Amino acid sequence: MMKIAVLVSGGGTNLQAILESERRGENPNGKVTLVVASKPGVYALERAASFGVPTAVVSRKDYATSEEFDAALLSVLQENGIELVVLAGFLSVLGPSVIAAYPNRILNVHPSLIPSFCGPGFYGLRVHEAALARGVKVTGATVHFVNEVCDGGPILLQKAVEIQPGDTPEVLQKRVMVEAEWKLLPRAIAMVCNGEV
Repeated sequence: MMKIAVLVSGGGTNLQAILESERRGENPNGKVTLVVASKPGVYALERAASFGVPTAVVSRKDYATSEEFDAALLSVLQENGIELVVLAGFLSVLGPSVIAAYPNRILNVHPSLIPSFCGPGFYGLRVHEAALARGVKVTGATVHFVNEVCDGGPILLQKAVEIQPGDTPEVLQKRVMVEAEWKLLPRAIAMVCNGEV
C-alpha cells in the first residue's frame, strides 16, 4: 500500500475528489496518509479531518530561505513514510532537494492542456484568464510528474474541456475542475500506485 501525501494551499476540492475516489475503492494500492497545507486555517485541512487523514502545516513564511522550507517539508514527508507526493493546488514551489528525494513520485495537476498556458506565473484563475483572452475554443487539465522545470515534467494524463460562449474565468475554472481535474488526478494517482507508469 503506497503512502500518499497531498499538498494543498486552499479549499481542497481536488483533495476531496482524491479522498472520495479512494473511499469508492478506486485506488486499492494506495492511501492518503497525510495532508500538508502551506498555511494554517485553509478549508482543505477540514476536509482532511472529515476523512480522518492526519494533517501538517509547513508555511513558507516561517522559514528564512526556500532551502530551509524544503528541508522542513522533506522532513515531514519522510517522518510519515510518504512514497508519493501529490500537488493539489499547492502554491509553494518545490525545490531541488524535494524533487530529488521523490523522482517520478511527485504528481501535479495543471488547469490547462500543457504546453498551453503553463510555466511561471500561470496558476489559479490566471490560467483561465489567459485562455479566454487568447480566444482558444478548447482548454482542459493535465496531470504530470514534477521535475525542476515549472510544469515541465512528463505528462501522464490530459483531458480537453470545451470553452462555452460567455464563459468567465470563474465559470471556466469550475468546469475544468468538474470535467477534468477531479477525474484525472485520482486516476493518475491510482496508475502510479498500481505500477502502471
